[in-house]
Parts: sequence; structure tokens; C-alpha cells
Amino acid sequence: MSYLLSSNPIPDSTAPFGPGLGAEVRFLGVVREMEGDGQISGIEYSAYLPMAGRMLEELLAQGRQDHGPHEAFIQHRLGFVAAEEPSILIWVRTKHSAEAFDLCRWYLKEVKTRVPIWKKPITSAHSE
Repeated sequence: MSYLLSSNPIPDSTAPFGPGLGAEVRFLGVVREMEGDGQISGIEYSAYLPMAGRMLEELLAQGRQDHGPHEAFIQHRLGFVAAEEPSILIWVRTKHSAEAFDLCRWYLKEVKTRVPIWKKPITSAHSE
């Protein structure tokens, strides 16, 4: 599986590279303590899992079809994610660095616009 939707923390580890791949770009999105003009304690993420999983599978398949051979992994946290903790990880491995950067940016944009994951900022006054 090339994606994970779970409440588990995002690990700080790297798996071995596949044959012919020489570049990895990682994007780690962290919950900021400010949302708009207000301070928050974190964000509550929710998703319609059957659709979100299907959309991530389609997105990864489209990435391979449109952008050629590469490895990619997407993890998005669900449930409450405290400020200053990572909520999303995307890594892409390709033969060369420029394409890895471009693909990582493409995957992030597509996840944000296509995958049904919703966020609800939790104000500090209502923190857990």
C-alpha cells in the first residue's frame, strides 16, 4: 500500500531505495498554532474512508501513469492532531531530484483538492 490514513503518529524513518532511484523529496506538513487570526490547540481531521482510500489509490495510479516510474507514499493523520505535530507526510523517489520535487508538489496539491479529508480547528479554549 502506498498510502496510510490513520491516527498513528508519522514516523521519522526512511525505507531502502528501489533500484535506479537516486532522489527522495519529503514533505512534512505540521499543524500551525494559528488558524486565521485565532490560536488553536490542534486540528480534528476526519475522512470518509472508503472514498478517501479509493481517491488516494487513483491519485497514485495517475501519478505513475502521467509522470513515469517512481515511488510515492502518502500518510495523512486522522483524529485530533495537536499544534506543532505533523498531519501529513508525502515522499517521492525518482531517478533525479528535479522530478522528485515536482512530483511531491503535484501530490500535495492533488491530495488537498481531491481527497475527502476534512479539518476542524480546535480552539485553545476547547482543547482536550
